[in-house]
Amino acid sequence: MTDLAIPEDQTAASNGDNHLYLVDGSGYIFRAFHALPSMNRSDGTPTNAVFGFTNMLLKLVEDIEADHVAVIFDTKRLTFRNEIFADYKANRDEPPEDLRPQFSLIRDAVRAFNVPCLEMEGYEADDLIATYARQAKEKGMRVTIVSSDKDLMQLVDDGVDMYDPMKNRAIGRDEVFEKFGVGPEKVVDVQSLAGDSVDNVPGVPGIGIKTAAQLINEYGDLDTLLARAEEIKQPKRRQNLIEFAEQARISRELVRLKDDVSVEEPLERLTVEDPDDATVLSFLKEMEFKRLIARFEAELSDGGAASAGGGPVEGSVGSPSPEGDVAYELVQEIADLERWIALARAEGTVAVDTETSSLNAMRAELVGVSMSVVPGKACYIPLGHTDGEAQGSLLGDSGNGDGPKQIPRDKALGLLKPLFEDPSVLKVLHNAKYDLLVLARGANGGVNVTPVDDTMCMSYVLEGGLHGHGLDELSELHFGHTNIKFADVCGKGKTQIPFSAVALDKALDYAAEDADMTVRLHRTLRPELPKAGLLTVYETLERPLIPVLTRMEKAGIKVDPQILRDMSKDFEKRLDELAVEIHKLAGEEFNIGSPKQLGEILFDRMGLPGGKKGKTGAYATGAEILEDLAAQGHDLPARVLDWRQLSKLKSTYTDALVEAINPETGRIHTSYSMTGASTGRLSSNDPNLQNIPIRSEEGRKIRTAFVAEPGNKLLAVDYSQIELRLVAHIANIESLKQAFRDGIDIHAQTASEVFGVPLAEMDPITRRNAKAINFGIIYGISAFGLARQIGTEPGVAKKYIDAYFERFPGIRDYMNETKAAARETGYVTTIFGRRVHIPGIKDNNPARRAFSERAAINAPIQGSAADVIKRAMVRINPALADAGLAAKMLLQVHDELLFEVPEAEIEKTTEVVRRVMESAAEPVVELSVPLVADAGTGDSWAEAH
Repeated sequence: MTDLAIPEDQTAASNGDNHLYLVDGSGYIFRAFHALPSMNRSDGTPTNAVFGFTNMLLKLVEDIEADHVAVIFDTKRLTFRNEIFADYKANRDEPPEDLRPQFSLIRDAVRAFNVPCLEMEGYEADDLIATYARQAKEKGMRVTIVSSDKDLMQLVDDGVDMYDPMKNRAIGRDEVFEKFGVGPEKVVDVQSLAGDSVDNVPGVPGIGIKTAAQLINEYGDLDTLLARAEEIKQPKRRQNLIEFAEQARISRELVRLKDDVSVEEPLERLTVEDPDDATVLSFLKEMEFKRLIARFEAELSDGGAASAGGGPVEGSVGSPSPEGDVAYELVQEIADLERWIALARAEGTVAVDTETSSLNAMRAELVGVSMSVVPGKACYIPLGHTDGEAQGSLLGDSGNGDGPKQIPRDKALGLLKPLFEDPSVLKVLHNAKYDLLVLARGANGGVNVTPVDDTMCMSYVLEGGLHGHGLDELSELHFGHTNIKFADVCGKGKTQIPFSAVALDKALDYAAEDADMTVRLHRTLRPELPKAGLLTVYETLERPLIPVLTRMEKAGIKVDPQILRDMSKDFEKRLDELAVEIHKLAGEEFNIGSPKQLGEILFDRMGLPGGKKGKTGAYATGAEILEDLAAQGHDLPARVLDWRQLSKLKSTYTDALVEAINPETGRIHTSYSMTGASTGRLSSNDPNLQNIPIRSEEGRKIRTAFVAEPGNKLLAVDYSQIELRLVAHIANIESLKQAFRDGIDIHAQTASEVFGVPLAEMDPITRRNAKAINFGIIYGISAFGLARQIGTEPGVAKKYIDAYFERFPGIRDYMNETKAAARETGYVTTIFGRRVHIPGIKDNNPARRAFSERAAINAPIQGSAADVIKRAMVRINPALADAGLAAKMLLQVHDELLFEVPEAEIEKTTEVVRRVMESAAEPVVELSVPLVADAGTGDSWAEAH
């Protein structure tokens, strides 16, 4: 989302004399809400739209050169237009739940900045804007309407123009004609014919904007057109214009803005006044906008006006404005590259980003490298560009064969390698793992970048759970700056071109901006880590894990494609057999994969109970519904569940995994996301190897395709019940802790404690129920949820849960204390100090609040388990090296690590890995329960697990 900036031609022309700014507040609210990521105050109140609006106000207050201003809002949806046409705007959805509480806060923001804040019952903001624009024009004032709303374009006139703050462009007569095909004075007539589906303005059926413009340009105006409708040659169009003439006239009354509203605030009082600094600062603190507070206070300390348009001043928390002067340089000569390398060495820190041919780092070709040493100055070094369109003066001898001028790739990397591997120069990257892997894959061992800081991981450590951590999102969040999008330079869909074909002038702006924003984020986020007490989390858990994951992704795991192909054929055969059986049970053939057709078969044709239709009119046929029907003894839904499971295994795994095998290595190289889960857990993608089913026989078979290279074995080492052990430790449940110390079956122990059954007399069903409770409690399971799991009534399940809490009161205490702490601070912490923010913990909606409370209970447990295995992963490679062992760590699947090990080193490697994993919490945390790591080996992952 772009900050509101005043167009230079307007400020120069007006110099503030007799100039009125009318800001369409309601339009900007929705744009800010949808443009910015989710943000929440510590009490759970959503604030992203407030943040975006406040940014705009700060910029407005600083930049405006006018003597009159107002921000104007809509009130309730019903206005005088609903008296004309009852269904006006009736099709609009209610505002999103997360936006509703922000409406009043945004109005508070406007008042805090001492800007007139206007609204009137019965009228839309557009009507007030039209009225003030007319009044100002009659007084000879110039008017700027700050909005992109097409409905306001009818007001554009001599002395009245618009400014779109999102696209940073002025809107005059030419832009109106481009939009509507007519001048501003005829926009109402065009809209009356075309209607507006957004506002439920009916118009005339079959006539769109283009046709409406042609008709109005030909006949002059709406009344003339309707009077002469019989002359229209096209029969259907003629018929509609005659039949719906009155509807067009009604539409005109709906779209024509009312410019004679008896406004309550006279134009003379809409004067520009300086805000009270203390009031503004109080509002920013109430909203907990830490960065805006820092910017505002920094400006105050320098004696200047507050500015949030592009970031804080030098010396404050962040960096200079990205909207200010920037100097981006295209590096095409060796001498220029050497100069940038010298600058990086002199600075001691350099931000680095790569441009490539693919999002898959193991298949990506390096296209270019960008660097930045200080905010506002960056360079782009093209290395693999080909001739694109409109290269212009950038064309020349590339040294890489035909193409634009650029330093030969090998020569450039040869110069960059000593810098990137220099331990005295810090390399700052965003999502460093990707760039490290791309650079490490080069010839002669590639470039092994070190040391590294990762701004994505810093943001994750500071505010995990509050928002995403992509570069574009963080640039928007911290600086109010909208980065150039990939689609802006490469296009999208069928017309998309590879980055290597992008003209170098466009490539420069796109690539250099990424490096520039990365260095700005580093200067903003790095100082926040020690202030928040989170530097240790970053330095011991996230930062050292980056090279570990890079090595794992580069190593990949060998997969036998023939095993997968054979399984796929078997699944195909079984799917065909199941389809025959399903159609026989249904009494007719239908598309089994169509929820709509399945619902009609189950609930209309067969008359099974429990059919519920959704908004689309189709029956819901999710897994829970089918499972309920199957449990009642109905064969068809049971067979459909079998069909769905096999179909998913085939499409998602046996077919897709063959395609995922890298043709150069014969291995699958998954990518790990370090910031995908708020609790600290890693997630796997492209392909996801963490979700391969292991509870079904068919799912387990898929792991037989993951094999060791000849002369090696796969070693799987898995933490045993780590989350239950952490529950016992964190909640301080002495009987559970003792059971773990004594090596007793924890589920049998729980069953014995809760149900009063001696261990020697424990039966499988009672143990299974206790196991469901043990794991369910961690995730805040309800009586209804537990009842579904163990096949009993909710009332019986509730008694089980109550008995559990009665026997282990520490669990209940832990849950209550954790929820209370989350409500107070907005986050919970793991035993290693990681913060997991819980934004909905104070939500007014009971369902969402309950979901957040369950997340708060689970996060310290799941997060602590994630931290334990991360600590182990960081220590394992050095431990293996110290022992002279050649094993490679290949995969992490939640609590399990998978290694490829020379057969002769299996025993020793197992010993080292188990020792490291079982002592991973030390010396930071001394657990009151032992960690146990179980190990298995085999020729395949299935055998080892």
